[in-house]
Amino acid sequence: MTKVKRYFKDNLGIIAALAFMILFLYVFPRTHTTFLTKTNIFNVLRQSSTNLMLACGMTMVIILGGIDLSVGSIIAMSGVLGAAAVVWHGMPEIVGIIIAIMSGVIFGLLNGLVIAKTQIPPFIVTLASMNIAKGIAYVYSGGKPIRCMTDAWKFLGAGYVAGIPTPVITMTIVFIVSVLFLNRTRIGRHIYAVGGNDTAAKFSGISTSKVKFVVFSFSGLMAGLAGITIASRLYSGTCTSGDGAEMDAIAAVVVGGTSMSGGSGKLGGTLIGVLIIGILNNGLNLMGVNSDWQYIIKGAVILLAVYTDFLRSRKKAG
Repeated sequence: MTKVKRYFKDNLGIIAALAFMILFLYVFPRTHTTFLTKTNIFNVLRQSSTNLMLACGMTMVIILGGIDLSVGSIIAMSGVLGAAAVVWHGMPEIVGIIIAIMSGVIFGLLNGLVIAKTQIPPFIVTLASMNIAKGIAYVYSGGKPIRCMTDAWKFLGAGYVAGIPTPVITMTIVFIVSVLFLNRTRIGRHIYAVGGNDTAAKFSGISTSKVKFVVFSFSGLMAGLAGITIASRLYSGTCTSGDGAEMDAIAAVVVGGTSMSGGSGKLGGTLIGVLIIGILNNGLNLMGVNSDWQYIIKGAVILLAVYTDFLRSRKKAG
C-alpha cells in the first residue's frame, strides 16, 4: 500500500468530515458565494497557519502523554516583547522577531526542564507558566497594544511571496520540518516510546528526561513563532492575542486522531484537524453565528473528538 493510500485509510473519518464541512458551506445560502473564493481560502489558511504551528508542537507533547497550556500566553508575551523591542527601543525588525521567538524558546526550555527533572505533572507546570507569561505581557505593556506599522514588521504575518501569504509558506516549512523530526529521527521514535510506556522506555535505555525537555522546548519555539506571526498580522503586540489558542491547538490535535493517553498520533491527522477547526471558525463567522455560541460549538466538537478517542482506545484494549 502506498503512503498516500495508507494516509487516506488512516484518516478516512476526519477527511470525510472535512469534505462534508466544505460541501455544506458551499451549498449553504449565506456562505455559497463567499466560502470558496480565493480571498476567503487564503484567509482560512492564513488564520490556520498559527494554529498549525502550535499544533505541531502540541501533537508531540500529547503523544508524549502531556499537555501544554502555556502556548496561548506565550503568544501574547512574545508578540508584546517583539513589538516593544522595535517600537520602544528602536531595534531592527529582525531583532524584534528573534527576541519574540527566543522568549518562547526560553519558556519552553523552562517547562521542559521542570517537567524532565521533577515528577510535577505537565498540566500543573504549564498552567503556572501560562500565568507567568501572561503576567509578563501585561506588566511590560501596561495592558495596552504596542502598535508597529513598518513594512518589514508586517511581512511575516500579512505579506505575500509570489501571491501566497507569508504565514502559509511559514506553516508549510514548519509542518515539513516537524514531520521529518517526528518520523525520521531517533528522538522522534523515542517520543512514541516514552508516551506509550515511560517505565519501559527507561529500561530500554531511552533518556526520558531528554525527550521531555526537547519536546516542551519545541512547543515553546512554535508558540514564539506563532506569537510574532500574529503580532505581525495584527500590526501590534497585544496581551489578548493568544487567548484560547491552546484550546484550538488541542482541539486540532485530538480531532486529528492523536490519543490523549499518549503513545500514538500522526502529524498528517493534525493537519486535517487544523483545517477542520479553521474552516469551522471561518464558516461560523460567515454564517453570522454569535461569538458566544461559537465557544459552545467548538467545545462540543472537542468533547466529541475526545469521546471518539475514548471509544477507539477501548476498542483497541478489548
